[in-house]
Amino acid sequence: MVDLVGTVVEVGTVEAVYQGTLVEINEYEVHLESESGWVVIPMDRIAYVRKKKED
Repeated sequence: MVDLVGTVVEVGTVEAVYQGTLVEINEYEVHLESESGWVVIPMDRIAYVRKKKED
């Protein structure tokens, strides 16, 4: 997943799917910069992280 840093990704959790630029990823959380601001998602809530498909 480290190779996705700097790209636009989708992060899926049980509650929602977040989209934004992956800024940082570590063993505890994922940091995204989205259109609405910064999003920090704890690792234990993440179902997947994948590169966003082009529309």
